Amino acid sequence: MSEDMERVRCGWAGTDPLYCAYHDEEWGVPERDSRMLWETLMLEGFQAGLSWITILRKREAFRAAFAGFDPDKVAGFGGADVERLMGDPGIVRARAKIEATIRGAQIFCDMRDRGEDFSVTVWRFVEDKPIRNDGLTFPAKTILSEAISSDLKKRGFKFVGPTIVYAWMQAVGLVNDHAATCFRRDEIVA
Repeated sequence: MSEDMERVRCGWAGTDPLYCAYHDEEWGVPERDSRMLWETLMLEGFQAGLSWITILRKREAFRAAFAGFDPDKVAGFGGADVERLMGDPGIVRARAKIEATIRGAQIFCDMRDRGEDFSVTVWRFVEDKPIRNDGLTFPAKTILSEAISSDLKKRGFKFVGPTIVYAWMQAVGLVNDHAATCFRRDEIVA
């Protein structure tokens, strides 16, 4: 039996090789890069109403369509870009989500231009240290995700409800929600 087969993962990772690789290499790893935090938040917004594996399978197409999620470039997208994106079969073609991503880039750039680093802003909510939950219960949202959601909404971000924000917090390692039996739970801390 291979080492990969012997590993106990979080149940949601299943057996899909792409999902397993995402679980093993990315999910829950504390992310400090502002641009990457923003990209992941935007992709979580696209996931609303869909499964994450759908977004994961389309992630490279999203990156190509949204100029590598370069906030400066995306912030400059206009009506022609929205129409181009609406015609792109490689991504989720939801006008409101596309427009929210463009607006999210503008907000990200405005924050940066005012000297407010996106990473510092979001990591302050957890006092700059990942929250390690019990690994037995997995809420859809928390008081903290509601607070972050509220802050993001006040700034003008869309598709950042408390459930989306909590999924994002898990993905970028603000919260370590690997199951108690998962091999990654302690590895991430180390």
